[in-house]
Amino acid sequence: MAFQYDYNASDSRQNFAAMDAGLRAYMLRVYNWMAVALVVTGGVALAVVNTSLRDVFFHVVSSQSGWMIAPTVLGYVAIFAPLLFVMVLSFGVNRLSRSTAQILFLAFSAVMGISMASLFFAYTGTSIARTFFITAALYASVSLWGYVTNRSLTGMGSFLFMGMVGLLIAMIVNMFFHSGMVDLLVSCAGVLIFTGFTAYDTQRIKFSYQQQYAYVGPEMLAKNSIYDALSMYLNFVNLFQFLLQFLGVRNDSRS
Repeated sequence: MAFQYDYNASDSRQNFAAMDAGLRAYMLRVYNWMAVALVVTGGVALAVVNTSLRDVFFHVVSSQSGWMIAPTVLGYVAIFAPLLFVMVLSFGVNRLSRSTAQILFLAFSAVMGISMASLFFAYTGTSIARTFFITAALYASVSLWGYVTNRSLTGMGSFLFMGMVGLLIAMIVNMFFHSGMVDLLVSCAGVLIFTGFTAYDTQRIKFSYQQQYAYVGPEMLAKNSIYDALSMYLNFVNLFQFLLQFLGVRNDSRS
């Protein structure tokens, strides 16, 4: 009987070690896909700004305050297209193959690059780079905390979702009122909400893997990593854009 107990304990430790190693490999895969998507987004944004693609997606128009750069018809398509990609990926989770999900994710990140090229017209390249590295440091710290903390963050999900809905409503309303104070409050709320989402999603991915480890095959895990990378990518991009409103130096600024 003693031998049986020792065997079961040893087997349990081996299973735990295998799951822990698998979890680390899975999280690394998620972060790798997210990093690839960010590289694609940044590369496409720089290509649009610095090549003739700029005239395809943006043009100069006159306004009451002078001349400004605005999206063309294709530019507006690129701005709203990411929403369509997210919907297709989200609703097609059980229907898309792994390779299709990967291709759609990379296409989504490329279209996001076109959309985010407008940031280079509004802010200096130096301030964009500085904000990116600050975002990366904050994101990595918060994500690591979400991974190692023993505190359950499950209850944050509904609260963060409600906050995101309120944030979208405030942004839409302020498009008509153009209040600087509302812009400041929205930016503060956006940083807090997507910082929270970063920790929450990291822990959610960890727990989800632990729950499905014994029941999901390698193919499904590989596909799930794309969807988890999408969530983490969106958290990073939104956090970056809200931080840029605080830290970015506008091109028309004299400071």
